[in-house]
Amino acid sequence: MSADANRELARRFFEEVWNARDEAAIDRYIAENAAGNDADFGAGREAFRQQWREWQRAFPDLHFAVEDIVAEGDRVVTRWTLTGTQQGEFLGIPASGRSIRVAGMSLDIIRDGQIAEGFDGWDALGLRRQLGATTLE
Repeated sequence: MSADANRELARRFFEEVWNARDEAAIDRYIAENAAGNDADFGAGREAFRQQWREWQRAFPDLHFAVEDIVAEGDRVVTRWTLTGTQQGEFLGIPASGRSIRVAGMSLDIIRDGQIAEGFDGWDALGLRRQLGATTLE
């Protein structure tokens, strides 16, 4: 696929999978044996689906605002801002009703029209602080 096609795939992934909450779209966008940068997350489409469900349960109004997308060859970098309201337990943190706003970036490697590898960097400490689970002294 061209860099432009990969850029569009990344944009649609965030819009359909995350913002439209279309679980079936996971099969279209995530490769069966997809890998990522978090060993605790596991590998493969089903591991992604499990994590997606956890986010959806905890933040039913979850929304990714795509700020920038840069593509070169089979690599796509997306800069995004995540917002939502915690309505369920997440990362062992009880539902708080608090709103979150988290900045992050994703580097995805596209193969055969699907995300084969994904590497995410985001402000996990900031998320925990916004949920009242961590304080800095």
